[in-house]
Amino acid sequence: MGSIKIPYSKSFLELNVPKNNLLGVLESKVNEYQPDVDQEEIVYKALENPIGSSNLEELVKDKDNMVIITSDHTRPVPSKITLPILLRKIRQANPSIEIKILIATGFHRATTHEEMIEKFGKEIVENEEIVVHDSKDNSSLEYVGILPSGGELWLNKLAMETELLIAEGFIEPHFFAGFSGGRKSVLPGIAGAETVLANHCSEFISSKNARTGILEKNPIHLDMLYAAKKANLAFILNVVINAEKEIINAFAGDGEKAHRAGCEFLLELSKVEKKEADIVITSNGGYPLDQNIYQSVKGMTAAEATCKESGIIIIASACNDGHGGESFYENMAKASCPNAVIEKVLKVPRNETLPDQWEFQILARILSKHTVILVTDMCDSSMITSMHMKHAYTMDEALRMAFEIQGNDAKVAVIPDGVSVIVK
Repeated sequence: MGSIKIPYSKSFLELNVPKNNLLGVLESKVNEYQPDVDQEEIVYKALENPIGSSNLEELVKDKDNMVIITSDHTRPVPSKITLPILLRKIRQANPSIEIKILIATGFHRATTHEEMIEKFGKEIVENEEIVVHDSKDNSSLEYVGILPSGGELWLNKLAMETELLIAEGFIEPHFFAGFSGGRKSVLPGIAGAETVLANHCSEFISSKNARTGILEKNPIHLDMLYAAKKANLAFILNVVINAEKEIINAFAGDGEKAHRAGCEFLLELSKVEKKEADIVITSNGGYPLDQNIYQSVKGMTAAEATCKESGIIIIASACNDGHGGESFYENMAKASCPNAVIEKVLKVPRNETLPDQWEFQILARILSKHTVILVTDMCDSSMITSMHMKHAYTMDEALRMAFEIQGNDAKVAVIPDGVSVIVK
């Protein structure tokens, strides 16, 4: 028996797979990468060597005000490290500059005060001006133009009216945008609900180029790039982190060039070779990414990429915050079957995209080909089963269920962290 640790909430679950069944463990090399300096030094080095742009001090020198876009509670950006460094360097260059921190919630719920303290630290929360973006508050949005996709581009007024807009974030494989980070701070980060919906339309989600690790000809990425340019995003600081949420590299500078460099670095570490398995076991990387079912679809897509048709996907995900989106839940729970969901969304015009449509479209795509067993002891079992998935309280229970369906000789692949790999 091989014992494997699977991230779950703020801890790990132990997984034991019989040796004769185990095809392989697909892991990113991110956790093997050993930087030669500490996390703060990595960030400082990136800021001192910007890619494709002037340095931060030069950009802030003559400005009266600026906005820093930062990620919300669903993203493990190590802002307790990165934000203090950014603020320190900015104020050393321009002590009188007015700084607003804009939390990029995208289409998510608002970040709570407690979540801000956990993410940014008490000192920043108590002493800095922090604004939580609300994609549904039209009074806080400004019309900017038409996206390449044809959707209207609405962005947060604070970002559009400031003299200097920069963003911090992190780069990870993303299940339809190719990679997170960079331009995603703007769209969907600080975009209006209508804009996010147009960008995440069923036509784009169905594109073969809207997949993990792909930027070229990815229609969702192209919209996002356009939005970042229209917002005049002048500078980014993006980090790459390991499973311990520690910074292993950082990229700063031009929003497109620095992001591309970070994506290329991560791709080399994250590529894993596909293994056709009857059963694939994965996770959503633990906290904060596994707080709800909505986010957990990401981890499922990595398993989907290496699972045989009619195979079984087991995903460990706490989902202690429930389903994560009312529209996401309702559209899955009220459908007679996953294929009915797919048929419905493919008929929805681009500019009439439903809230959470992209998430239930992808989940339905996975469920139309695979059985999904969600492992959690923190979420209502009936919620999971009503969304056409099976539920197990433990990994052992899930594996027993899977072998009962696929047979005792079924081959098993394990992806300990489903959001960290790019299956090729």
